[in-house]
Parts: sequence; structure tokens; C-alpha cells
Amino acid sequence: MSELGAAIRAWRGRLDPALVGLAHNSPRQVPGLRRGELAMLAGISVEYVVQLEQGRAATPSAQVCSALARALRLSDDEHAHLLRLAGHAADPGRVPRLIPESLHRIMDQLTGSPLAVYDATWRMLHWNALHAATFGDPTTQAGDRNVLIRQFPGEPSRVRQTPAERAAFEDSLVSDLRATTGRYPNDPDVAALITMLKRIPRFHGLWTNQTVAVHESAAKTVQHPEVGLIALESNVLSISASDLRLVVYTPRPGTDARSKLDLLTAIGTQVMN
Repeated sequence: MSELGAAIRAWRGRLDPALVGLAHNSPRQVPGLRRGELAMLAGISVEYVVQLEQGRAATPSAQVCSALARALRLSDDEHAHLLRLAGHAADPGRVPRLIPESLHRIMDQLTGSPLAVYDATWRMLHWNALHAATFGDPTTQAGDRNVLIRQFPGEPSRVRQTPAERAAFEDSLVSDLRATTGRYPNDPDVAALITMLKRIPRFHGLWTNQTVAVHESAAKTVQHPEVGLIALESNVLSISASDLRLVVYTPRPGTDARSKLDLLTAIGTQVMN
């Protein structure tokens, strides 16, 4: 058993099922959560939990680590330890990817708005149900979850942008990434991301401008397959202590976006006939 697997098993064993709303319907031979219960709470398969505990699984993503941390009721320190064990280094020289529990509590109160959390390189770490219903479920989409990687090569997306909107959005993202390199000059993941993106002429041209700024907002129009066009404004809330970005989408004034978001809250990601 790996150190990661041993930690997950120990954390699973110490958690009282009643604390997470699971009734004691049958006698338990050992204390704590069953593997199937942890899988259900974290939104992953039982087989993957078994592989993680036995040290046979590939390194879990930061998103999976966050889901496990919430399911296991880990403290922020334990969550950081889980990320380190999974290879997502949490030290001052690397881009942080730990979502503090306080931020999760805030997001739990914002269910009426699509929202997502990104790290300082614009990699998506977490999203809510309405974000998945609006933009598409990230777990079913191929490719990287980094906004820059999806934007510049032109990955398929429900977002529709005018040429002016796209130019402003891309310039803002690249300027924000330039600021990130100043805070994490020795992070190899940041260097690798820039090296890859510089092969794309559109990114390379913006990168050579040496512009430094913080990305704060953007207009987004979503072409949804069930409810049609949704006009949104995105606002970026910087979480200074952890250098994360909470992006919250709100209806653009004077549009019917609110009613469409309300409908998506009800239907989720299902397809209407």
C-alpha cells in the first residue's frame, strides 16, 4: 500500500458515517466509511477508491483530491497533505491548488449562479452543478481543463465571442498569466505551460507584449443546446491567501438569462426531448 493509499484508508476509517448523513442500516465490522460510501460522497467509482488505497491507481487530479478531502471531512492541513501525496506540491514556490473549506462554504451558498474555481494558471479545480449545466460537464469533455489551453487552440466550447470580445479576453488572460510568472518564477508547471502555448502564434504575439495585469471580468454568451443563447457577465474574485480565482457568472442586465439559468438549475445536464 502506498503512503497515499494508507492515508485515504486511515481517514476513511476514522469518519463516523452519521456525520455525513449515512444511517447505520446494517452492522459494521470495522469503523468508518465503507469504500462504496466514500466513492458515492466523492463522486468517483468504488473501483477507483480500491485502486487508490492499494496504490494501483494513476495519480489523482487536484479535482479528485478536493472531492476526497470534502467527502472525508479533512482539515485544510490534511487537504494540503493529500495534495502533496498526490504529487500536487503545496509549497511557496509552486502554484497553490488547495481550495480552503471556507471557500467551499461560500460556494455552497451561491447555487443560483454558475461558478468555478481556478488556480493562478487558469486551471479549473472545481465547479458547481449550474456551471456544468450551463457550460457542459467538464468530466465528459475531452482535453485539458486549463482555460488558456482550451482558448488558444480553439477547443470546442459553448461560449460564443465576437472578434473584439475574443481579443480582449485573450489579452487579459495572457497579461494575468504574465503576472503569475512573477509570483512563481521557479514553478516547472508554469514554465511548461508557457512553452507549450508559445507554439501558438496568437498567444506568442500577445506574450511578447510583456503586458502585466489582473483578469477581472468578461462578457460571455453561451450557446446552450436546450435553452439557446444565455448572456452572462463573469466576475473574477481573487482569493488572496490561496491565490485562487473564484469566477461567478451573473445574468447580463436586460436579457432573459436569469430565467434560463433558473431552468437549467431544474434540469441540470439532462437533455430535454
